[in-house]
Amino acid sequence: MSLLAVLDHSLLGRSAQQALDADTPDGTTQTFTFGELEARSNRLAHALLTRGITAGDRVAFLLANRVEIIDLWLACLKLGVIVVPINVLYQAREIAHIVGDASPTAVITIPARFDDMPAGTTCWDVDALHASAEGEPSTRSFDMPPTPQDATAPMALVYTSGTTGASKGALLTHGNFASNALVLNAAWGMHEQDTLLCALPLFHVHGLANALHCWLAAGCHMKLVERFDVQRAAAWFAGYTPTVFFGVPTMYVRLLELEASTARAIGSHARLFVCGSAPLAAPVLAAFHERYGHVILERYGMTETLMNVSNPYYGERRAGTIGLPLPLTQVRIVTEQGADVAAGESGELWVRGPNVCAGYWRRPEATAAAFAEGWFRTGDIGVRAPDGYITLQGRRSELIISGGFNIYPREIEELLLEHLGIREATVVGVADAARGEVPVAYVVSDDAIDTSSITAWLKTQLASFKVPRAFVRVDRLPRTALGKVQKHLLPPVP
Repeated sequence: MSLLAVLDHSLLGRSAQQALDADTPDGTTQTFTFGELEARSNRLAHALLTRGITAGDRVAFLLANRVEIIDLWLACLKLGVIVVPINVLYQAREIAHIVGDASPTAVITIPARFDDMPAGTTCWDVDALHASAEGEPSTRSFDMPPTPQDATAPMALVYTSGTTGASKGALLTHGNFASNALVLNAAWGMHEQDTLLCALPLFHVHGLANALHCWLAAGCHMKLVERFDVQRAAAWFAGYTPTVFFGVPTMYVRLLELEASTARAIGSHARLFVCGSAPLAAPVLAAFHERYGHVILERYGMTETLMNVSNPYYGERRAGTIGLPLPLTQVRIVTEQGADVAAGESGELWVRGPNVCAGYWRRPEATAAAFAEGWFRTGDIGVRAPDGYITLQGRRSELIISGGFNIYPREIEELLLEHLGIREATVVGVADAARGEVPVAYVVSDDAIDTSSITAWLKTQLASFKVPRAFVRVDRLPRTALGKVQKHLLPPVP
């Protein structure tokens, strides 16, 4: 199935219906019907064709939330172009790897970010591009050869990483996104009368695959804000009165800061709060229930697989668990040898279904290693209760998830070793009440370390969420006979 066939129920079937309130960079709010979004994306598609974009090309964007991302996503969907989202928090070093690996024809961003691109990159100013699209046709009569738009057609190249530190592009298809939207809307009861507040970044699959597609597939109304801001959250909830909110643990921790009366008022209008991208602490779940009158629905997914498991909409939402496998998705929990374990025993989660990506971009060896007999090996360790509820216990990889963002220690470790005086370095995740986990660096250095200096330098090289929150100087790193750092033997953070 083409993803467009799912979204056309709204783009074409609800053309006159109010669809979107979108914050703009200048602080105003624009409103759109589904028909206006259809016309805007068609004009942009024509403009992309005029600039030489063809089916199969990659087009990247580096943008904070704004309606132009939706325009671009839909335009590329219609043209058979592969979208490459780039985290707006990334610095030049991180951007260079993605641009170098994906080889996009162009990167759409704002002029202030042009200098962050590697030399030779074609950069298009998002505002100039959309201005050039104003005079283009608003219909889908694209002058180009027809391209197959079925479940196997590639739609996006979204970058993730492994413990090797080499960032890999997960190739996600029409079928991945279409099945994910249909399953989530059915599982979570999304419908035309809902109102969805979206503060999730649209450069992340949580925002793209869940918020954007659930909204368009259901035909409900969405308010899009640039980013989550607890100082403005009360006004958003009071003025917009959303029935549905998708968030990450950090957002829910901050929402607990609102006055109890405000929380009760917000809860009185809502029907569903969903949390994902990182584990939600049980005390936060309990405190939110008490203040807002809602049990947050936790779910589990990955960049490579979109959504796999969810607590039920109807039924028990069990604290500390990720719930039950979603419709169309199979989940096994297996030993290192791939044998299924019994209920109550730990093992690695393997998943299979139409939500699983086609593999890694131009990395056949990584793709082969990620799959076993048609099952995707998640690297996450979990246990299944006798009644089917799954609890995650950790990750086989050393991935750190902080505020919903993935942090891969190897990347930070290699950078630290470039700093004068640091001879060895390792990075681990430690629990944090607000962000779930934060990175902490252990270093072996010739002299005492200047924490402020190292932090300032790292901030010029990495996104802020990747910068270690603490540095611990040690005489040596505990290692195995083969030289692998034994992180579990590191001393506790002072």
